[in-house]
Amino acid sequence: MKRVVSVSLGSSRRDHRVEVELLGERFEISRRGTDGDFDRAIQLLKELDGKVDAIGLGGIDVYLYAGKTRYVVRDGKKLMDAVQRTPVVDGSGLKNTLERETVYYLREHTDLLPPGTRVLMVSAVDRFGMAEAFARLGCHLTFGDLIFAAGIPYPIHTVQELEELAARLLPEMTKLPFHMLYPTGKKQETQDEEKVKKFGHYYREAQVIAGDYHLVRRYMPQLDGQTIITNTTTADDVAFLREKGAGCLVTTTPEFQGRSFGTNVMEAVLVALLQKPREEITPQDYLDLLRRLDFKPRVVYLR
Repeated sequence: MKRVVSVSLGSSRRDHRVEVELLGERFEISRRGTDGDFDRAIQLLKELDGKVDAIGLGGIDVYLYAGKTRYVVRDGKKLMDAVQRTPVVDGSGLKNTLERETVYYLREHTDLLPPGTRVLMVSAVDRFGMAEAFARLGCHLTFGDLIFAAGIPYPIHTVQELEELAARLLPEMTKLPFHMLYPTGKKQETQDEEKVKKFGHYYREAQVIAGDYHLVRRYMPQLDGQTIITNTTTADDVAFLREKGAGCLVTTTPEFQGRSFGTNVMEAVLVALLQKPREEITPQDYLDLLRRLDFKPRVVYLR
C-alpha cells in the first residue's frame, strides 16, 4: 500500500485518514496538522522522510505564480528543504492544471459560469491558473489579493495588472513570515470580523467566489446564493457555507469518504502514481493522469 501524508500548518482538528484504490493501487492518505507550529512541522517532515511515498505541504505555499514568473515563499521553501528523500509537493502543480480544467468543465457542463459572470477571487497569486481560465472565459473579475492580505481597498480586475503588481510586491512579500500572509493554526477556525464588515461587499457583489477555502471562509459575510469554488472542505465546512447563505459548492478535488482533500494531497498522490522524479514531471503528465483517474469537480447545491 502506498502512503501519502499531508503535513499542514493548519489546525489538527481537521486531521483525517482514508484508504482508497486508484488505478489498481491501494493508498492510505492522511492529513496531519501542526496548529501553526512551524518547528513541529519541520520535525514531522523529517520523521516522515523516506518512510512514505509522497508528502504534501498544507497550509502554506512554496511557489506562487503570476504569468510565467515563479516566486518562492521563504518559509515554504524551508519546509520543503527539510525533506531529503521523499518527493514533496505544495499543490502548485495541480493548481496550474486541475483547477484550470475545473473552470472549463463548469462552463461546458453546468450553468454556473455563463459569460460575464462576476467572480471574486479572494487571492489569485496562489491560483493563477484558475484566474487565467476565468479571464479566458470572459468573466468579470475582482482579485482581492491586496484587499484581504494587506487590508488595502484596491480591487484588481485584470490578469495583466495582477502580474504587474506581483512583480513589484511578491519578491519582498514572500520573505515575510507566512502567518502574516495566510491564516494558520486556530486562525483557520475564526473570522476576521473587521475585514468582514469592511470588505464584505466584494463578496455580496459577486456571483462566484473562488479560492483557498480558509481565505474564503475568513472574510465571508452573509451571502445570497453565491457559488463557492474552493477545495479542502469537511462536513462542518459545508454546514458553515449553507448557514452563510451560499447557493452552491464546487470543490476542485474529489471527495473521499465525505472529505475533499487539498491540492497538495492530490498532487502528492499523482506523484506517487507517476513514479517519476518530481523535477521531471510535466503539466501534461498531470493532465494525462487526471483523465485516466476521471477526476471531476464535485458540485453540491446547498439550497
